[in-house]
Amino acid sequence: MRHLFPLAAILLATSAAAQNSAPQPVPFENRIPAARDVNFPGIMTLKVDATDVQQGIFRVSQTIPVTAPGAMVLLSPSWLPGVHAPAGQIEKLTGLKIRADGALVPWTRDTVDMWAFHINVPKGVRQLDIEFQFTSPTDTDQGRIVAAPNMLNLQWNHVSLYPAGFFTRRIPVQVTATYPEGWTAVAGLPAKKRGRDYVYETTDYETLIDSPAFAGRYYREWKLSDRVDLNVFADDPEELEAKPEQIDAHRRLVKQAVKLFGAQHYDRYEFLLAITDEMGGIGLEHHRSSENGVKPGYFSKWNDGPGSRNLLPHELTHSWNGKFRRGADAWTPDFRTPMRDSLLWVYEGQTQLWGYVLQARSGIVSKQDTLDMLASIAAGLDNRPARTWRPLIDTTNDPVIARRRPKGWVSWQRSEDYYNEGLLVWLEVDAVLRKQSGGRKSLDDFASAFFGMRDGDWGVLTYDFDQVVGTLNDIHPYDWAQLLKTRLEGLSERAPLAGLEANGYRLVYTDEPTAAFKSAQKSRSQADLSYSLGLVMGKAGSISAVTWDSPAFEAGLDVADTVVAVDGREYSDDRLIAAIKSAKDRRAPIRLLVKGGTRYRDVIINYHGGLRYPRLEKIGVEDGGLDQLLAPRP
Repeated sequence: MRHLFPLAAILLATSAAAQNSAPQPVPFENRIPAARDVNFPGIMTLKVDATDVQQGIFRVSQTIPVTAPGAMVLLSPSWLPGVHAPAGQIEKLTGLKIRADGALVPWTRDTVDMWAFHINVPKGVRQLDIEFQFTSPTDTDQGRIVAAPNMLNLQWNHVSLYPAGFFTRRIPVQVTATYPEGWTAVAGLPAKKRGRDYVYETTDYETLIDSPAFAGRYYREWKLSDRVDLNVFADDPEELEAKPEQIDAHRRLVKQAVKLFGAQHYDRYEFLLAITDEMGGIGLEHHRSSENGVKPGYFSKWNDGPGSRNLLPHELTHSWNGKFRRGADAWTPDFRTPMRDSLLWVYEGQTQLWGYVLQARSGIVSKQDTLDMLASIAAGLDNRPARTWRPLIDTTNDPVIARRRPKGWVSWQRSEDYYNEGLLVWLEVDAVLRKQSGGRKSLDDFASAFFGMRDGDWGVLTYDFDQVVGTLNDIHPYDWAQLLKTRLEGLSERAPLAGLEANGYRLVYTDEPTAAFKSAQKSRSQADLSYSLGLVMGKAGSISAVTWDSPAFEAGLDVADTVVAVDGREYSDDRLIAAIKSAKDRRAPIRLLVKGGTRYRDVIINYHGGLRYPRLEKIGVEDGGLDQLLAPRP
């Protein structure tokens, strides 16, 4: 009888459910034509008025040829290379009107793909005339600000549409942009200046999207090589004052990159660098240019620390890794097809390593600062317990999962760890190459073999996991597939630090921060106590991060809290640091008064380990693999 009641309950529940309404799904019909590798019949024209920098409104006029009446789909770019996610700001496309021979053509947005517009082309029409506005962010809560009083960043994906059904490399387009009076504009795509207008070279739509422009009132250009220019825009002309030795370091950056990779995958390359606190920051790679945005002080505060000077070495490396060589599952024929990011540990991870290597080889950042920055990377990952449940390979999905939105528990959720943990994996590959080859081979050999072919080719050469492994085996035989799969797919308590140690350095902690650590804290307006209390403090006592399972975590703190007082006195970073020092020599806990929302509470942290800051400690006295890796090439 004990089994009868559960059975009766199941039957009763099933009977009740059978009486409820039970719909069937509506069939989904995809009416958007797939991209085909055929020529688009005609040349699109695009005119962008970028003169309204006060309101940040870009006004667009576009023509698209048509050859037949009937159904047609126009697309706004959604999946954007370098962003690794569907990030097209379709919500900011406004005022869309499509005309044929002067008459309005009704449009309907696709109910599944919000970046697609369905129209019906009337008979006898040979051209569509389109107008709309891109209403760019005017405040940071709307997105990245791209129009400021003295500069702007024009990204063509925001100010254009394209016809579905074609590979974007097969759609010709001719563009004219109008900038404010007296401004200079630069893009990877060549242009002729006619008054306020820049008439750009006719190109294909894929290349156009890969050729954004910076424009501004205050501008200066430096030649770095016969193919590479440094184009700097600033809010104020004083920020353009660079010392000769600073520019020489950038010239060495280009020289060292070419020595590393061998070939150059551009006809010309334009660094676009904005020094600004009015336009939003950016670091985005392109074949023949890169978009780089840093805070004021890039040149004027050069001696204060490395600051953001890792940005240009990283983005330049992408011309080889990410733009020319790209994971086969990440390349797409248009900007609608989803990208699959499984090889970002190569695309971004190895680029991350070469960015730090090249900053040291060129002298843009000193070797010691580079070592100290690597220590912070290693420590951050070694204190990230999420690796016990989430493998590194899964973080390659993070651009789509999280879209870089703020996270409450990064140490337990993980983030885009394929960047920095990818760096550590490739550093281990370098160490294994050196050991197995008796010091004859290193990751430099992989760089030249994998990226250094077809000089001047700025197309895309794809690869997969097996080709990465094959190239490594060509350099020196080893079970590379097993090593990489273990690092990518495995779970572990610790970060992969074997590459550091095999290359001559170990991660240690001391009670004094390195100069690079101090510089990073200052630039972020933070007090980073991650390796003691497990806290990162922001401005005015706000908590920016709490490490999972740390003393702060066990005390119940989170990023919604603000520390008001330390041991009965008003909060300051120095007072909290002093309390940590004092608690090391006494049994009394650290006492905090914490505000969460409208409520206050007392928090006790029983921590007596003192201050802990990461640094790398050299093993032995001879130059190790990391010393050799960071040394400039003759």
